[in-house]
Amino acid sequence: MKTSTFLGLMSLNIIEFTHAGAISIKEDFASRNVNIKPRALPDAPSGYAPAHVTCPSSRPTIRPASALSSNETAWLQARRQKTESALKDFFGHVEIENFDAVSYIANHTGSDLPNVAIGISGGGLVACLNGGGVIKAFDERTEGSTAKGQLGGLLQSATYFAALSGGSWALGSIYVNNFTTVSNLQENLWDFNSEEIIYGPEKISHVEFWGNISADVKSKREAGFKTGDADFWGRIQGYNFFNASDGGVDYTWSSIAETESFQSGDIPMPLVVMTGNQQSTETLSTSPATYPIYETTPWEWGTYDDDIYGFAPLEYLGTRFVNGVVPDNETCVRGFDNAGFITGSSSDIWNENGEDILFYLEYILEQYEAAAPNSSMTAFLKTAVQDFENAASSTNSSIDGPAAYDPNPFYQYNTATSPYAQTTNLIVQDGGETSQNVPLYPLIQQKRNVDVIFAVDSLGSSSYDYWPTGSSLIATYNRTLLNVANDTSFPEIPDLDTFLNLGLNARPTFFGCNASQLTTPTPLVVYLPNHPITYSSNYSLTEGQFNNTQRDAIITNGYNVATQANGTLDADWSTCVGCAVLSRSLNRTGTTVPEACMKCFQRYCWNGTVDDETPAAYQPTPSLSAFAPANATSFSLLVSVS
Repeated sequence: MKTSTFLGLMSLNIIEFTHAGAISIKEDFASRNVNIKPRALPDAPSGYAPAHVTCPSSRPTIRPASALSSNETAWLQARRQKTESALKDFFGHVEIENFDAVSYIANHTGSDLPNVAIGISGGGLVACLNGGGVIKAFDERTEGSTAKGQLGGLLQSATYFAALSGGSWALGSIYVNNFTTVSNLQENLWDFNSEEIIYGPEKISHVEFWGNISADVKSKREAGFKTGDADFWGRIQGYNFFNASDGGVDYTWSSIAETESFQSGDIPMPLVVMTGNQQSTETLSTSPATYPIYETTPWEWGTYDDDIYGFAPLEYLGTRFVNGVVPDNETCVRGFDNAGFITGSSSDIWNENGEDILFYLEYILEQYEAAAPNSSMTAFLKTAVQDFENAASSTNSSIDGPAAYDPNPFYQYNTATSPYAQTTNLIVQDGGETSQNVPLYPLIQQKRNVDVIFAVDSLGSSSYDYWPTGSSLIATYNRTLLNVANDTSFPEIPDLDTFLNLGLNARPTFFGCNASQLTTPTPLVVYLPNHPITYSSNYSLTEGQFNNTQRDAIITNGYNVATQANGTLDADWSTCVGCAVLSRSLNRTGTTVPEACMKCFQRYCWNGTVDDETPAAYQPTPSLSAFAPANATSFSLLVSVS
């Protein structure tokens, strides 16, 4: 188990191991020269502060969640053409014995073809890196990823790409930076050598970093908008994950919809998930399953949950809506959807223990004042605390607590069902605080007709040394049984003891394989839990510092989880992934399932077996650490231990 005290105080051990077959860190950097440049646009009218603007002639409105938006429906037509071509390329190197998958794709069109989605979980910086490793394996631009048996092209074949919390840092970093590759992010941007992520990257001084952020947040408050932890947290993320001046201070999430590559359907739709909270609380409630689950697309922000059941145009978030319309005497607002604020909201877990960022800064300052009163870090923390407090000195409410989406776009909307219709602002927080740490909810909406979800789970609880246990899938399944779930469909998931006893958290597992046993159209879920293949990447949620060797080792292990160490653990793994992609399509078209796929499903599908005995302790070690053939790659890894 690896943990951080949040002070960055850690001891180090050097662990040596060798491996073969799996991708190595030294091999891992090459890519196809995709420059990191902004994909989203700096189109906010007034920097970080939202600004009042003249409404367009067709004034924005709240739409009901009874269907997909007209924007998404139109975009899907363009995206389908691109995924059809990508699937042919994918099955050009992912082979299924005695079955011509390329011809199958060519001979079918439209809704008969597979509809693929990817979701990467939360879990702090380790989730960003582990999820990034999986995406690297799925990206055809990664060198070697389109060789026989590799999985490159799965990203290009996907219609939807969802993330929450730490996973949204990876997604945001990819999309805001020209839909770049993870390899390029490793080489050119992802620098986590600083003592903690909240101190900023090493390329900027701590004092300048925090001073800029405080000034930005203060400008938002002085413009008349409430601020919270997510504003600071999002600006911190901008400097760490966006390759733009001033941490992308004027980059908006809605601007992604204005880019040519997205409009033409060249890239998947990004979906960022966050949750709501009770109207007047800032800590976790005893029944988080009923919290609203909000999703952010490039066009809109809202929820399909049956209480609010509505979506606001993202570009005009911050505008005062009443019963779904902008009153005649109101102006519109633009710039509220700062890209960092969106990922900051999705990862705003500071409230989990009823505290906020200021509380933690003051706590750290106390520790440093006691241990090193004259250190530069003590001086920085004093400045940071003062700047934080100064940013709160306006006429608006206290700066502490979760993100404030104020004004509430759903004010007086769906008053018969929504418990939030009479509150003027919405409390928004970390997307995993419903216990659903994998962003599955947008992907299991039956309106989206997703066939297969590659669900990347990076982190578990401290009770299991931070290894995933399947609890996120269990929580999602349980929520679909509640009334609030509203038109979702998810395969049955076993209980936690069964999950652990059968080792479903220690290898890839398919859920929902037999479509004939399902009463409604339900996606097949390919569960990819983080487990140690070449590295034990079970760092805690609060770990905020990794040297480059650690960073690359986590990414490499994620790559190896996705590819099962380039087929070293199972030579047929890429075939089985291909079968999962095709499964629902084969069922729709009445095509006989290939024998090779039947063998895959027997191997990877949960077959309904239950084992509710008390599970043994789960203490895995890297499965390839003992591999030492002549051509193995040897390297050292710095590992923090507690």
